[in-house]
Parts: sequence; structure tokens; C-alpha cells
Amino acid sequence: MTDNQSSKGYSYTGSGTNDQGNHYCSRQADDGGRGYHYSNTDGSYYYQNTNSSTYYNTGTGYAKYTPPGQGSSSGNK
Repeated sequence: MTDNQSSKGYSYTGSGTNDQGNHYCSRQADDGGRGYHYSNTDGSYYYQNTNSSTYYNTGTGYAKYTPPGQGSSSGNK
């Protein structure tokens, strides 16, 4: 296993900090799917998963999940 290879079936392809100071990390699944996540300075975070589902959390109690190929659902923690 290389440094950027995980046992989860994907490889990390990049990471860094954008102009707003938010951390990001991108990855590619063994099946070709691509994903990324942001951890934002305001405490919120966002995931675009390799299966095309998304997850957003404000860090203050609100979360929204969108399943792959479906509508979205949201709720408070």
C-alpha cells in the first residue's frame, strides 16, 4: 500500500487549503468514482462521495444528505 492508498478502496489524489482558508481533500475510488470533502473555517463541512451522494453539516446542528441518484433529506442533530 502506498502513502496515498487507503484500505477503503480509494486513493487520495490531492489536498490543501483554498483562498478562504478551508481545507479540502480529493480522492478517487478503485471503481473510478471521484469525491472530495471540505472542512470549513466556520465549522461546517461538505462531502461529495465517490458514489455521488453528498453530505453537508453546518457544524451548528443542521445536516443535509443527498443519496446517490435520489432527492435530498435534511434534519437537525
